[in-house]
Amino acid sequence: MDLAFQSGDSQQTLFDAATTGEVRKILQPSSENDAKLQELKTFLIDWINNELNQEHIVVKSLEEDIFDGLILHHLLQKIANIKIEVEEITLSAINQKRKVGVILEAVSAHLQLEESQLKWDVNLIHSKDLLATLHLLVALACHFQPDLPLPSNVSVEVIVVEPTKTGMKTGKAIEFVTQNSNKDAAPKKDGFDQLFELDPDKVNDVKQAMLNFVNKQLVNLSLTVTDLDTQLADGVILLLLIGQLEGYFINLSTFFLTPESHNDKLHNVSLALDLLTEGGILQNPVEPIEIVNGDLKPTLRVLYSLFLKHKKASKPS
Repeated sequence: MDLAFQSGDSQQTLFDAATTGEVRKILQPSSENDAKLQELKTFLIDWINNELNQEHIVVKSLEEDIFDGLILHHLLQKIANIKIEVEEITLSAINQKRKVGVILEAVSAHLQLEESQLKWDVNLIHSKDLLATLHLLVALACHFQPDLPLPSNVSVEVIVVEPTKTGMKTGKAIEFVTQNSNKDAAPKKDGFDQLFELDPDKVNDVKQAMLNFVNKQLVNLSLTVTDLDTQLADGVILLLLIGQLEGYFINLSTFFLTPESHNDKLHNVSLALDLLTEGGILQNPVEPIEIVNGDLKPTLRVLYSLFLKHKKASKPS
């Protein structure tokens, strides 16, 4: 993909990816005009201004007003009663980044998030990255004010930039910023619900077809799956399969290659489902605990979503 048209901020993102070896995401310029995204930005600005009204702080732009840590500092003090010992006013970039770093450490501690779960970091926030800023503010709102009526189902198209041995690999993906706000709404039924309800005799046929598909993709890794119910439950093979099919390497430091605990398995499966959701591959929601517990229907649903995308490539020539 030719990225010469990208803005200065996007060029910085490319530079960061090249120098740190990390996968970076760039918001598609066309997504910035999306009506639902604009609604979310306006909602967050109004929310912050309402919270900080008594302090006579006014936010006009998420990109321009959040990056130096001043607003984040005051917002956390207001909504979470978190006292953070940082300078009130910081003018130099070095001091601003140091301040933002201290604040983000406090956020991670209170939200109990591991580094691999974070969708923001000091450099992204300080460089006025809108996507990272939105993820951070939405996470704060959902954790400290869960009843806040955030606009639901806000998603954006992003360019995923990944450094490789031969250069920079890029691709497009859909990233969700907010989820469905109606927690009581029943998920839309798909073919697997009907299969298990109306034609259970064919479940084994589908299971065997998915088993063949998985093993064909894993042959280069010298791996073989014999039982879909149990061997995908820890998330390792699922992550390796996603990497093989999507053509990228998932850093081994982001998941447990030999998971020992239930939480290790949940972490792996959650990461896999996040990758599938962000890539627009998984259409129906799947709970990580279902996969970890060896529930066949959601396991098949995940595998079939991968099969549908890559079935042409999997056909023999």
